[in-house]
Amino acid sequence: MILLAAASPAQVDGKPQAQQKATARANSVDLAETGHCAEALPGLKASLRQPTTENQLKRRIGLDGVHCAMTLNRPADAVTFLQTLTHDFPHDPEVLYVAVHAYSDLSTLAAQELAQNAPQSYQAHELNAEALEMQGKWEEAAKEYRWILQQDPKLPGIHFRLGRLLLSKPDASAAAAEEAKREMEQELKVDPSNAGAEYVLGELARQSQQWEEASAHFSRASQLDPGFGDAFLGWGDSLISARKFSDAIAPLQSAAKLEPGNPAIHYSLATAYSRSGRKQDADREFAIHRQMTKESETPRPPAQEGQATPAPQ
Repeated sequence: MILLAAASPAQVDGKPQAQQKATARANSVDLAETGHCAEALPGLKASLRQPTTENQLKRRIGLDGVHCAMTLNRPADAVTFLQTLTHDFPHDPEVLYVAVHAYSDLSTLAAQELAQNAPQSYQAHELNAEALEMQGKWEEAAKEYRWILQQDPKLPGIHFRLGRLLLSKPDASAAAAEEAKREMEQELKVDPSNAGAEYVLGELARQSQQWEEASAHFSRASQLDPGFGDAFLGWGDSLISARKFSDAIAPLQSAAKLEPGNPAIHYSLATAYSRSGRKQDADREFAIHRQMTKESETPRPPAQEGQATPAPQ
């Protein structure tokens, strides 16, 4: 009696599975790079899921996958390839270049879908307002935000965007600032957790030298967003202006921890220390400020031929 040996799990059609997978990967890459994306994409997706120590091959599979997915209008697949590429090759110039263009194209496609499928939605009008803002078309953008608020005055974020736009205009008047203030106050009625609205109200109060009101808004902004360094700085500066030097130290210390590279924070903290009688601490912070200012003003030496430009320290 002759017993036939069962095929080894590592063998398929007489070839090792690893060899077959390598061949399939190579075939998918060849198909993609010769313009046969429809045939290549399934193999590229399968290859992406397979572990491999060949980094350059994996990079090539990812780049080809992005190209084919975008060519075939498969945004979800494109994002999958992009996520793998940017995770495994985070500093690769080619990967970053492809990611910039792919995400830009995906954004454009999504905007087109929104405009075609829901042209009268508030999201479509909000997107149009954002685009108009970027073009400096302030009145047209404001008109879009006001249209949205006419449909739903309690929609979170829109009062804030309108108020911010009013303050962004190059020729913003005192009347525009007052209107922006009202929009920020309306925003906080709709969304009391909006740290940005509290911050803007703090800035408006500080510009009017209303130090107590400014401090209160900056304090609430920092409570709503504990990572908001500028809110802590505004709070501390307002307390300094109100001559509450000791009270200013704590928020300015928080600002310095959040933004240690901001020279303005160190100067304000030094001032608070100095006016509170803490000379040693003040001297330290003034020295940090002087060093940062000196470094920012020192011109870099020009690169010599054949040498790279010196990196910032």
